[in-house]
Amino acid sequence: MYLRSTVRHNADGSQVRYFQLAENVWDSDKGCAVARVIYNFGRADGLDEQALRRLAASILRVLPSDQQTAGATSGDDVDQRGCWPYGAVHALRSIWEEIGIDKVMDSKLRVKRTKQPLELALFAMVANRCLEPCSKLHCFEHWVRRRVFLAGSDKLTLQHLYAAMDLLEEHKADVEKAVYFSVADLMSVDVDLIFYDTTSLHFEIDEEDDAALDKFERDFEPLRKRGKAKNGRDDAPQLVIGLAVTRDGIPVRSWVFPGNTSDVTTVQKVKNDLRGWKLGRCVFVGDAGMNSEENRRKLALGHGKYILATKVRGGDEVTKEVLTRPGRYHEVQDNLRVKEVVVGDGERRQRYVLCHNPDEATRQSRHRNKLVEQLQQELASMRPSAKGHTKRMCELLASKRVGRYLRQGTNCLVVDWEAVRREEHYDGKWVITSNDDTLTAEDLALGYKQLMRVEECWRQLKTGLRMRPVYHWRPWRIEAHVTISMLALLLERVAEIRTKQPWRHIRDHLETIQVVEYDRGASRIQQTTRVKIEPASLLLRLKVPMPAKIHSIKPIDKDEASDRVEFDEEVAPAAG
Repeated sequence: MYLRSTVRHNADGSQVRYFQLAENVWDSDKGCAVARVIYNFGRADGLDEQALRRLAASILRVLPSDQQTAGATSGDDVDQRGCWPYGAVHALRSIWEEIGIDKVMDSKLRVKRTKQPLELALFAMVANRCLEPCSKLHCFEHWVRRRVFLAGSDKLTLQHLYAAMDLLEEHKADVEKAVYFSVADLMSVDVDLIFYDTTSLHFEIDEEDDAALDKFERDFEPLRKRGKAKNGRDDAPQLVIGLAVTRDGIPVRSWVFPGNTSDVTTVQKVKNDLRGWKLGRCVFVGDAGMNSEENRRKLALGHGKYILATKVRGGDEVTKEVLTRPGRYHEVQDNLRVKEVVVGDGERRQRYVLCHNPDEATRQSRHRNKLVEQLQQELASMRPSAKGHTKRMCELLASKRVGRYLRQGTNCLVVDWEAVRREEHYDGKWVITSNDDTLTAEDLALGYKQLMRVEECWRQLKTGLRMRPVYHWRPWRIEAHVTISMLALLLERVAEIRTKQPWRHIRDHLETIQVVEYDRGASRIQQTTRVKIEPASLLLRLKVPMPAKIHSIKPIDKDEASDRVEFDEEVAPAAG
């Protein structure tokens, strides 16, 4: 609310100024904030100045702690003490409470009969992941204390953060279930399709976790093990993380497995855990790493449905029968064609959908032709060796990039044109299989393409939320760290869905809302800065209330005030 000034231009060239009391309100039809006049004061030349002064004084009289703020109206100088970003923390806190995470954690604290601020500590770690990811120690010592304004953070200690992680991991299943169904009600989440995928997270250490755990870790399986790394870091111990999300990219639940776990062995635990949630008709969508005969059998138990990718170069019935089956493709989109193929009869019947992307086929063909051309030029520059292969020849044969296109000649390497023609047969093609006969081939293809939602979540977790490096070594702390990252991803996805903007844009606009702490007279005041139109519109779309104008007003300690006066007197001559 503010005093608005407007000017009217008369026909004779003169101008008349008017004063109005107005406020900005959001107009959903125009998509912007518009001014609404509450009261007209009339022409400026006829305005009663003393009446305005009395109005201002009457407003100041009803402010909280009138005696404490008396110095604020006496014209004393303002001594600013600090300024901290607040808008993004305020928005995250509102979404956190709307989802009900605070109530879930408080219920667990009541069972333990403790009044420690563990819920606030957990929120601080989740908000830190969203805004400025760092270690838990740096989060407490620097971020919470100096980088943002978080009400009540003065009550937190470093041990509160670690205790909150322990509490979260102890009740992880209950927390994730309650949070998910709360989000499903708020966001009208469609749970017909559940997308599942895994990734690996490596550690900057050399030794694996062994089975000789101490008395605190005997109930936990060692996590940091060497395995097949998806990021190429086979040299370092790692862990495997599984994630299930909806078609909107909202995380449903996460799992942490030892680093030597293969993708295909994780499906049974995922299905068992989600079965207890009673999601209704739910179709499991996974990539080729989840596809095995045993997994298909387990997923089909209890009338379960699945959509799984299959390997096209495995030399099995997919390669021999599905890819070679004649028939026309059905156009689904400009860049997608599908063809349904059924192999076998009766109980051995398996339904496949062959998908083809013409744009991707053109790109793969162009890339391969360029690669083979470069390979021919390099082979032409090599001299035949009577002693056998040179070091460079061995490197080319072992290369995952070009080795498939080479074969051994007489004391030299040559391009294997037969292998090149075989690769052309796979350009732009992939195959999926399903046991859900109620879905058409088009539905299956489009449903599987949405598996990219999980890939988007992985990118968001590893880049924006910086899920690694992981500084913990105890198994339950590692799992709690992953869960905190998932909760941060959940808050970001809710914000992105409501505003239809990426989180980095939302965060940058909201952080212009700050809290200023200053001394005025005998009072120390914490006050929110003026909210501009862009962050105000974001808060409206986020369904987050405007932040409070005044956060606290308290008298300045007499000893601190005297110290400040003495300091000012000492530096005054030097400054002069």
